[in-house]
Amino acid sequence: MIPRYSRPEMVSIWEPQTRFKIWFEIEAHAADALAELGVIPKDAAKTIWAKAKDAVFNVERIDEIERETKHDVIAFLTHLAEIVGPEARFVHQGMTSSDVLDTCLNVQLARAADILIADTDKVLAALKTRAFEHKMTPTIGRSHGIHAEPVTFGLKLAYAYAEFTRAKERLIAARKEIATCAISGAVGTFAQIDPRVEAHVAKAMGLTVEPISTQVIPRDRHAMFFATLGVVASSVERLATEIRHMQRTEVLEAEEFFSEGQKGSSAMPHKRNPVLTENLTGLARIVRSAVTPALENVVLWHERDISHSSVERIIGPDATVTLDFALNRLAGVVEKLLVYPANMQKNLDRLGGLVHSQRLLIALTQKGASREDAYKLVQRNAMPVWRGEGDFQSLLKKDADVKKYLSDKEIEEQFDLAYHFKHVDTIFKRVFGAS
Repeated sequence: MIPRYSRPEMVSIWEPQTRFKIWFEIEAHAADALAELGVIPKDAAKTIWAKAKDAVFNVERIDEIERETKHDVIAFLTHLAEIVGPEARFVHQGMTSSDVLDTCLNVQLARAADILIADTDKVLAALKTRAFEHKMTPTIGRSHGIHAEPVTFGLKLAYAYAEFTRAKERLIAARKEIATCAISGAVGTFAQIDPRVEAHVAKAMGLTVEPISTQVIPRDRHAMFFATLGVVASSVERLATEIRHMQRTEVLEAEEFFSEGQKGSSAMPHKRNPVLTENLTGLARIVRSAVTPALENVVLWHERDISHSSVERIIGPDATVTLDFALNRLAGVVEKLLVYPANMQKNLDRLGGLVHSQRLLIALTQKGASREDAYKLVQRNAMPVWRGEGDFQSLLKKDADVKKYLSDKEIEEQFDLAYHFKHVDTIFKRVFGAS
């Protein structure tokens, strides 16, 4: 997590002051529940809130205490006692460190998910606008990087819209799965604390109760959360890579916006490089790098160990902050993307009509030719065009074997570009709805 690829709102979730504020809220809400159950005095619970609710926790002081105690939660509780006074003896009763740490982490991840969901909405809005703008803009579809058949640029963007719709649904599901609370005490048996305390804290913190914890919240939840981030990052990279390919000099069907005063190369003044989408490709790798460690965190010793802790302190901030930045950058790229329909048409025409070969194949079979013979007839006229030795339609009209099945007019009909777009409306309704 570095400032260059960070946005303040997401970064703030992971700042020490935010973490300590959440820790305090967990402890204070637990104190409220304990007071209602008659375990601690009600005045003590009120004092805890009154003394520390608006406190700015001294991070340096907590770090100083931790250097001695070698325990982060104890260091925080010691500092909290310095703020609250004698009533601090009622804080953390029956609780263990994991109750605070795990519940806090899930609060942070849920808040991060909220931001990522909003980010995805920005991407979706940009994609929808540009997709409808270029709904019927013809361009070439490619398979294996080779010209295949015509599509529209709007369809390319619609593909991405559908994918990011799924990304949003996955993020919503991941948020729901991660937003659990555990206040169950040592080894998760509630021996020293009533389950009603957990229920109270969960409700107060906007979480649901973890059905069963073993002192720690099960890490399969976290593995699924980070795996979801990895999939979303791959969707970012997929669209970024498509734009990078389209910006290649030999293609130049679309390119990133190039602002006034921007420089593309320190050596070559003419360069306009796809630096934003290349950057997105790299950022996606960082997000995905969190997935394997999160999966390995699922396996812990017995009821609890801390082998997961160091990992989560790194991947929690890094993956969420990076994906937040990437999604916002992608939305901006799509919003400002420069599109060149004339170049798209030029590329469509580049192979002299070969992109209509399948229509010729089908037309011949419908006129009585076997599929094998039809394929041979079309291919033998296509290959010279591939080598730059003629025009596809002209060669077909000169082929006596082809003319046994198709008239000149029937051959010409197979080169109608609009034929390929007759179901674009249907696809758009599927993706964007009837509206």
